[in-house]
Amino acid sequence: MFDRPPPSTPEVPSADDVADSVERLCRLYDTRLVETGGNLSPEDARELNAMAAIYDLDTDRPSTEVWRDLRAVVTRQAPRPAEDAVLRGEVEALTLLVVEDDAEVAADLTELLTEAGHSVVGPFHSAAAAEAAAALHHIDAALLDINLSDEMTGVELAKVLTGRWDVRVIFISGDVTAAARHADMAEALVLKPYTGPQILEAVARLGHKG
Repeated sequence: MFDRPPPSTPEVPSADDVADSVERLCRLYDTRLVETGGNLSPEDARELNAMAAIYDLDTDRPSTEVWRDLRAVVTRQAPRPAEDAVLRGEVEALTLLVVEDDAEVAADLTELLTEAGHSVVGPFHSAAAAEAAAALHHIDAALLDINLSDEMTGVELAKVLTGRWDVRVIFISGDVTAAARHADMAEALVLKPYTGPQILEAVARLGHKG
């Protein structure tokens, strides 16, 4: 189910290059919004909304709100140098809680993580079952979809996991707005549709040796 990059992909930016670009973008818009009191020029506002539209974020609101959510997405989603650690096999094996209500996606995700050497608890399609499992197992981190099959959301589950057991969280979701609003709760965001390498890179941030 995971998309694979075409074999003829020309030059893929390194994790360092992407991180530098994100840092420059954040510095640019943080500064512009402060200098203008949130009133961007028409050109800057159009550019900001164009970037936000890539993630299907609502652009019909003040620029400060648009940038708040966009900033959360790009900083949590951007790859980091830990990606190189994956290639060298320098990632610690973790016990990962997987909560995803799409059965096919959950199965593929479990297989991917297991093949990479991690232990998977789950997968679970409901937050209630996942919370019970977390009480019975030592969990290093949790990969959480946000919209689940019961009344409790992945965001609510994340609050329980982080608050009660200090479990680190990665949001894996197509609900970009919800992910952005609660990005401060997560170590990383992986937005659907995602690829296997994106998942492994996000996990590598948590299990990088040294």
